[in-house]
Amino acid sequence: MDPCIPFRPQRTAVSSLPIILVVDDERQSQEALRRVLSDEFRVLTASNASEAETVLSSEMVHAILCDQRMPGTQGVEFLKSVRERWPDPVRMIISGYTASEDIIAGINEAGIYQYITKPWEPDDLVRTIKEALTLLELQQANASASLDLKMAPAALETAVATKTTSLRRAHHFDRIVHHAKSPLADIIDMAGRVAAFDISVLITGESGTGKELLARAIHYNSPRGDKPFVVENCGALPDQLLESELFGCKKGAFTGAYEDRIGLFEQANGGTIFLDEIGETSPAFQVKLLRVLQEGEIRPLGARLTRKVDVRVIAATNRTLEDEVREKHFRRDLYYRLAAFPLHIPPLRERPMDIHLLAERLLAETRKGFGKPVRAFSDDALAVLKSYDWPGNVRELQNEIQRMVALAETDMLELELVSPRIRARACPGGRAIAESHQRRTLKDQVEALEAQILGDALTRHRWNISRVADELGLSRVGLRAKLNRYGLERTG
Repeated sequence: MDPCIPFRPQRTAVSSLPIILVVDDERQSQEALRRVLSDEFRVLTASNASEAETVLSSEMVHAILCDQRMPGTQGVEFLKSVRERWPDPVRMIISGYTASEDIIAGINEAGIYQYITKPWEPDDLVRTIKEALTLLELQQANASASLDLKMAPAALETAVATKTTSLRRAHHFDRIVHHAKSPLADIIDMAGRVAAFDISVLITGESGTGKELLARAIHYNSPRGDKPFVVENCGALPDQLLESELFGCKKGAFTGAYEDRIGLFEQANGGTIFLDEIGETSPAFQVKLLRVLQEGEIRPLGARLTRKVDVRVIAATNRTLEDEVREKHFRRDLYYRLAAFPLHIPPLRERPMDIHLLAERLLAETRKGFGKPVRAFSDDALAVLKSYDWPGNVRELQNEIQRMVALAETDMLELELVSPRIRARACPGGRAIAESHQRRTLKDQVEALEAQILGDALTRHRWNISRVADELGLSRVGLRAKLNRYGLERTG
């Protein structure tokens, strides 16, 4: 609320959810924001200033998200008029273009609470709006408070320090579950040592071992911990889109570039960028990434000038990059840039002492998320989980526990809730069931043996469905039905 304008009581809202008004002339942008925000807020939309004013006249709006570039009027100009007529809602600009003069005008004339740059992260956007609405409540309780970025420096410093402390605590190395005698313990110790030094880290390990979790711990326990941590999966995009995501682009630089885009390197300026699946990148892209790491500057697609960035890089891959370098699939010079400090996370089968601790932690998290009063594993169920080799690592273990909790009808996770494929392969010959203290039916034991036979054949033929079907005398359709029945999926 503007301190120069008397406080005006708001109208009574129909919904108990805070109301967010999205003002954007592009329907696609409106729908994207609606999908992200609708779980937490009641979302209203307007395509222009006139429609927005109609909404503001009839609804108790708590916050306004306004695009800067719209037909007829700029976002700052519109919010300036909103400030005069409806001073209470929190005013925010969401735009891919943030020229300095626009920012200054937004702060000085329109009382903008915050500029949100495109592309925005859903979680960050929701968190920003929640923080703004918290300030709105404080403002209404104390009219001397201001949402126009006029908070006392000491208050801002306290808020930032509190948030940083919370993030550091949530991502402390102690939060990574492992046994004291686990081979992971030495890796975590080394990660803790390198966190304080501003050098690149390369984390290797199989899929599902927790490479991003370790990267976050390194960032939040480093001097950059109060700056952004940005993630990109390099194996998910073709070169041009990946370059646009990381380095940014100018409008019209390529087909589909409808607006200026700020790259993730620039968004992470001062902080850390985590490049997952770096081994999947092409040699052509590797050359461009190497230049960024060497020069400390980026050039957005379609731009003439470069921009300096200060970013720590943590990369990860499930490939053996030394082999990729020898086979000329990965640049040697880029490898040495990224692997200044290599860390390898061992797979779960090499640290079975961690399975019990991980299962208990994952059960606690799943129980809370699902809202089911499941308190523990039975001894037999836990024994099977501990004897399975978990080719999908922690991610597979998490999926299995979620499945068990979803199916549980009592407060104990019993052996029968474990997937047949895991029961069959946890101990050779189906002994996981045969040696169980539980009384098992003949049908259960036959199914477990059948699941093991299928699993052995799939492994032997490297998941060639036609060969497995021929060996077992099944049709491909029949084999598929059995795979679905026993939950047999390729995890490696």
